[in-house]
Amino acid sequence: MVKHPAPAPSEPCRCDVCGLDTVISSIRHTTQVVAESPAMKALLLRVRDFAEADAPVAILGESGTGKEVVARALHANSARRERAVVAVNVAALPAELLESELFGHVRGAFTGATADREGLFQAADGGTLFLDEIAEMPLALQAKLLRAVQDGEVRRVGDPRPFGVDVRIVCATHRDLAAHVEQGLFRRDLYYRLRVLVLEIPPLRERREDILPLARSLMAAEKTPAAGFDAAAEKMLLACDWPGNVRELGNAVKHGAALAKGGMVRPEHLPEDLLGQRRARTSASELRTLAEVEHEHVRRVLELCGGNQVEAARVLGIGRSTLWRKMRGDRT
Repeated sequence: MVKHPAPAPSEPCRCDVCGLDTVISSIRHTTQVVAESPAMKALLLRVRDFAEADAPVAILGESGTGKEVVARALHANSARRERAVVAVNVAALPAELLESELFGHVRGAFTGATADREGLFQAADGGTLFLDEIAEMPLALQAKLLRAVQDGEVRRVGDPRPFGVDVRIVCATHRDLAAHVEQGLFRRDLYYRLRVLVLEIPPLRERREDILPLARSLMAAEKTPAAGFDAAAEKMLLACDWPGNVRELGNAVKHGAALAKGGMVRPEHLPEDLLGQRRARTSASELRTLAEVEHEHVRRVLELCGGNQVEAARVLGIGRSTLWRKMRGDRT
C-alpha cells in the first residue's frame, strides 16, 4: 500500500499519486484524458505544477497528439477554472480576419463592420486564451500579440483606445519555433515571451501503453459504439506507428464502429491503410540475411536426413567438414 504524506488541513495533498488523480478527475467532464504510460503520467503531473502559475505556456508536439486537451487540463486545474477557456486555430483564418477575431473591432473599422464586436481576448478575460498553431501567425500580428502579452493591453481594430485584459496565454505548435525565429518567420521577443513554461507531448508511438485505453475511451464516446475490439484488432492497433497520433486513432475507431455495427471490431473493420502498415511491417520483419537463410536450409536438410551428416552433405553438395562449419554458423 502506498502511504501518502499527510498534508496540512487547509492544503491539498501534493504527492505525485494524488496529484495525478486530481489532474485527471478535474477535467474528466470536459476532455478525454488517458495517462497509462509513464510519459503521459509525468506530463500530467507537470500540468498540475504549471497550472498553479500564471505565466504563458507553450505546448509542443506532433499534429494530433492532443495539445488542446492538455491546454484545457491546464485551465481546469488553474485558479481561472471558473472563467472561460477560449480556443482559436491561428492557421485557420486569414490575417485580416484573425486580427478582428482576436482583438475585436469597432463599427466602421472596415467594410462589413456594421457594429462593435468584442474579440477573443475580451471573451477570455479572467480566463485562458489558447492559440493553436501559433507559428502560423503573420509577423504583423505578432507585434500586436506581443503588446497584449507583455502589457496586458489590447486595441480593437479601428479603435485608438487600448484597454486592459487579464488573460493567460497558452499556445501550441507542431513546428520548431526556434528554427522559425532564425528564419525570420517568428519574432524573437515574442518567442521568449511565450516560451516561459514548456510542455512537450510525446507522440503516440512512444507511449504505446495509451493506445488501447485511448481506443476504448474514443469508442465509448461514439454515438453507436461497438462492443469492443477483438484480440486481433487490438494487436493491429498496437502494431501501428500512428503518424497522425490520437487524431488518426480516433478516425480508425470511427471506421471500426461504423462497420462493426454494435458488434466486436475485427481487423477487417479497421481502415485499409492500417492493414497495409501491418503487412509492410510484417514483410520487413521477415527479411533475413543470406547467412540466416543458409543456416535454416542446412538445419532443415539435416533434419530430413534423420541427422545423418554424410547424407545431408551429399544432398547439399558440400563436404562434411563444410557442413560442420555451417552447422556451427561459421561464415567461411
